[in-house]
Amino acid sequence: MSFTKNEKLSFYNGIASTASTNMVNGYIPLFAISVLGATNNQMGLITSLPSIVGMLAVIPGAILLNRVSSKRNFTVISTLATRFLFMLILFIPFLAHSYAAWILVILIALLNFPGSLSNLSWQSMIGDLIPSERRGEFFSSRNRYNTIAALAVTFLSGFFLNLFDKKDAFPYQVLFIAGFIFAIFEVWYLFKHKEDGPKTEKDQQVSESNKKLSLEVFNYKPYIAFLVCALLFNFAAQMGWSIFSIYHIKEANATAMWFSLFSVTNQLAQIISIKWWANAADRWGNTMVLFAAAAGMATAPLLTILSVNLIYLTLINLWIGLFVSGTNLLLFNQLLKATPDAERTNYIANYTFLLAIVGFIAPQTGVYLLNALGMHPAMTIVSAARFIAAFSFLFVAIKLNKRHSVEIVQLP
Repeated sequence: MSFTKNEKLSFYNGIASTASTNMVNGYIPLFAISVLGATNNQMGLITSLPSIVGMLAVIPGAILLNRVSSKRNFTVISTLATRFLFMLILFIPFLAHSYAAWILVILIALLNFPGSLSNLSWQSMIGDLIPSERRGEFFSSRNRYNTIAALAVTFLSGFFLNLFDKKDAFPYQVLFIAGFIFAIFEVWYLFKHKEDGPKTEKDQQVSESNKKLSLEVFNYKPYIAFLVCALLFNFAAQMGWSIFSIYHIKEANATAMWFSLFSVTNQLAQIISIKWWANAADRWGNTMVLFAAAAGMATAPLLTILSVNLIYLTLINLWIGLFVSGTNLLLFNQLLKATPDAERTNYIANYTFLLAIVGFIAPQTGVYLLNALGMHPAMTIVSAARFIAAFSFLFVAIKLNKRHSVEIVQLP
């Protein structure tokens, strides 16, 4: 299939964006702990605070986006602001060690405000520029190129960082500068997108209506069932995010190279398994297969704490990646199935809002358990919570199958 100019520009933009963010993002925990001496509580805040800041950006961002004449320019400005704030992290090692980690916490939280605006405006812009009949091919191709770029950049960054002492700030600062250079290309390719004419007044009214957070969505039972299961699962999953990083760095003494290997093997597993999960969902049903994927992810904390051997942990990340691809795909499919077509934007907006609240509370809960109980009990509780969340999907699947059977029996 031939691609339009906007689609090609979006491919280049995606590769530059992937290079800019993946160059350092995966190593922020290592930078925070090894270079800045961040505490467990600060690590929890690095994970959780961006969710709250992003939630605060959603509503004003939607209002602003409906008032601007050019979504492309709005996306360019918000993206540039995000990358600029991220680059400022390179100056943190020059600050006093006593408060440098707190500056990192605050800066990562703040940059998520323009970051959320950038994501929101890009999604809206690309929805206008790419016709619906071309989106499947477009997104699959774009994601494939981005994944390849992520693998290459992650591995090379890890190799570069591994040449230096893990407490040395210099290599991280080099990567921050290189990341900002890629961000300039990212913004440039964004700016080169060609927009259509301005929306009609009717289109604007529909768009504004869809972004209102109405409570009426909570009267729709399939959505409520999904919401309870999805929020429970996300809470259980995100409880472990900070704990995993702390375990890898403080318990297993993982270097930047090992972090890159964890990430690369995880991404490779996702690429390999994604098609299988899609086919399995078609054969056995999305909810039932989602239970299997979520249960597989529940094994991750328990398997991780069995050893601090880095080769073993790399293989565990390969194992985890097989299920991460399934949960990501099937959760999104389940969301689409649980929302009516006419008001889907409104339903998704409410889900995103609640997800941001979970994203703040869950990592804090995980760190609290770690500080109160220790690493092994905390990881065990996270696994137990993930299994409970997985079985909530199974419960819904069984209920749906029973209801479907009753409907068939009652047919004349």
